[in-house]
Amino acid sequence: MNAPAVLVEGVSRVFGTGPGAVTALDDVSLRVAPGEFVSLIGPSGCGKSTLLRLIGDLDQPSDGRVEVFGRSAEQARLAHDYGIAFQQSGLLPWRTVRANVELPLALHGTGRKGRRERADHLLDLVGLADFAEHFPDQLSGGMQQRVAIARAFAEEPSLLLMDEPFGALDEMTRERLQGELVRICAETRAAVVFVTHSIPEAVFLSDRVVVMSARPGRITDIVDVGLGGERGEGLREDAGYYEAVIRVREALHGGAEVPSRGVETR
Repeated sequence: MNAPAVLVEGVSRVFGTGPGAVTALDDVSLRVAPGEFVSLIGPSGCGKSTLLRLIGDLDQPSDGRVEVFGRSAEQARLAHDYGIAFQQSGLLPWRTVRANVELPLALHGTGRKGRRERADHLLDLVGLADFAEHFPDQLSGGMQQRVAIARAFAEEPSLLLMDEPFGALDEMTRERLQGELVRICAETRAAVVFVTHSIPEAVFLSDRVVVMSARPGRITDIVDVGLGGERGEGLREDAGYYEAVIRVREALHGGAEVPSRGVETR
């Protein structure tokens, strides 16, 4: 596929009008390659989640354009090109784990046999095959997030949009799920745009880390992590990992100069 997974060009988003208008994003440009894992990091209110929502066609830009695999964000949404996972799992409490994973497939007309086979495969992928008939309130928070990730992959999306999906979890569970996500993304080869406040998380997961300024949100730097495809737990003790954490921290806190027209990216 020649088209980038995500193409954002000159995007701005202004909320409101007149003197009370708030510019959440200002002239943001970004390109994400198919299969690439890109994290967005920056201070609270810098527009990370707003940018994610624009890519997912949950909001529209005030200026500029957004494309997903060469199509408009709306066309990509209608074609089910992407899955979404948020900080809260959003599972339906009256549906079993399997039924929650099956939900996107059921909404789009997949037959019962196909839904079950796909859900069972995904639950096995996230290590929850033995909990298919449980209900969400019988699971821990980390297990619920694994179900949410499985559901996001239900329709085999080529792009996954994730907004701080591990933010509410304890550190041990968070690190375990980061490893699970790396493994799943390697297996599915989906591109990922991932919002986080955690520098170590961004470095562990990502091929590149996009650093954003305080509002109005602009891209101030893009750090090429350069750690390769293997992301086992031993990576957290690797010198290259620490070096990348330092580079992202310096980009985030070091006052990188904001370019006048976005940031040129590959």
